[in-house]
Amino acid sequence: MSKSIKTISVLAAALLSFSPALAQEAGPRLPVPVIAEELSIARHSVEVLGSTMSYLEQGQGDTVLFIHGNPTAAYLWRNIMPHVSDTHRTIAVDLIGMGHSAKPEIDYTFADHARYLDAFVQEMGLSEITLVGHDWGAALAWDFARRHPEMVVKLVFMEGVLPPSFPQASYEAMGEEMGGMFRAMRDPEQGHQMIMEGNMFVENILPMMINRPLGEAAKAEYGAPYAEMDDRLPTWIWPREVPIGGEPASNVTLMEDIQTFMSNTEMPVLLAYADPGVLVPPQAVPFYTNLISNIETAFIGQGLHFIQEDQPDSIGRAIEDWLRRH
Repeated sequence: MSKSIKTISVLAAALLSFSPALAQEAGPRLPVPVIAEELSIARHSVEVLGSTMSYLEQGQGDTVLFIHGNPTAAYLWRNIMPHVSDTHRTIAVDLIGMGHSAKPEIDYTFADHARYLDAFVQEMGLSEITLVGHDWGAALAWDFARRHPEMVVKLVFMEGVLPPSFPQASYEAMGEEMGGMFRAMRDPEQGHQMIMEGNMFVENILPMMINRPLGEAAKAEYGAPYAEMDDRLPTWIWPREVPIGGEPASNVTLMEDIQTFMSNTEMPVLLAYADPGVLVPPQAVPFYTNLISNIETAFIGQGLHFIQEDQPDSIGRAIEDWLRRH
């Protein structure tokens, strides 16, 4: 077995072991949905902290800001924004170093992304924002709302890098496969080979965690920001930012602070989840409904992790309906 095929095999086993719901459902996939891959929303850019950040914008009214995670971009939200833009100003940002945003010489830690996100919001003159976050973008959304409660009026999240999945006490606590995978990804040599040289997040993890095969347009859009090895640094830093075994300590504190804020906030919150899901399987929903006082949940159908590529209309309608009622 070649090293690349072996890596993909281990990765698949690791993800299955981390999500019992996913393991139970890992049989034949459902019929492939037809998802538009063309981007029809205008792309813009703005100067931020001496660099530039790219974003998509559509519609007018109160602002809904969409935040992606690793290794995606604003493009992830292309089929969801139109559901909301009839009544709201929708903006989807490319995080710094990702998508069509510039790649300054920074460390690309969570703190860096949060700093650039803060500056983006300031440069855009946004206020009274509804945040929508996925993956690390969900953590960024919750952290921004925690630090700027006067600016965020509502929040939507899905498949987030959040409690209760994180922090993890140790690699061993994550299970042999998943713990081993994260240990390898965070290793200076193995991680560099897997992610910087092999472009694993774009080439393997992204398509693996979508129910349908990506078309050429989507492959090109997701792949373009990481065509060169050095461009892939943000995708490697993200798994090194996952709090495991007390490190990085700042992100252990981050997750604790987010959970505390979840338990205290009274703002309207919407959780969109899929079956089987990965980071937020149906079994995790009670954790949030017991913790967050003003939360609603929306089951959007079958999906793995990048549910925007499987169920964009269900997600868009759920957000549209929830916004209308709040």
